[in-house]
Amino acid sequence: MRNGSIPGSSGRVRPMRLLGDPGLGTPCEDVTDFGDGLAQLVEDMFATMYAAAGVGLAANQIGVPLRVFVYDCPDDEDRRHLGHLVNPRLVEADGVTVRGPEGCLSVPGIEAGTPRFDRAVVEGFTLDGAPARVTGTGFFARCLQHECDHLDGGLYLDHVTGLRRRRALRAVRRAPWSGRTEEQPEPARTA
Repeated sequence: MRNGSIPGSSGRVRPMRLLGDPGLGTPCEDVTDFGDGLAQLVEDMFATMYAAAGVGLAANQIGVPLRVFVYDCPDDEDRRHLGHLVNPRLVEADGVTVRGPEGCLSVPGIEAGTPRFDRAVVEGFTLDGAPARVTGTGFFARCLQHECDHLDGGLYLDHVTGLRRRRALRAVRRAPWSGRTEEQPEPARTA
């Protein structure tokens, strides 16, 4: 990393799509062009993620309906995982299920106890089209599952049930960015 450029240093911060934006509930398309536009998208995604103090970001969160995500996320042993995946697919999610606090840059300021597997494996490609396989445990596994959900048109709130879900949706209605009032119905669950 010391000999290369800092991810996002040549990118521009793009506006974040928030809960309720239809693009967040729509599955993303596979990337077919691995050219300069893709490299710039990844740079913009890193810049946007860092500006929002996140640990992961999917392309549809900035309005680009392509299967790409970036991450700069620690695992439970505080080892840093930094990278990107193009056309990622969650191929394994196993181990114990851990309910832990989870938030999202597209649902700012709201966390809920969300069940996730403690281990995840994602396969995809790098910017130049080389195959890539990323394995994560603990918090990093949570991040990988979270970003894959985004690309499939889902949000972490889809995994939250019962009282936790009702509390999270109540907080969404009260959030200054939501534009919702207490009388409006809860948002529909996205798939």
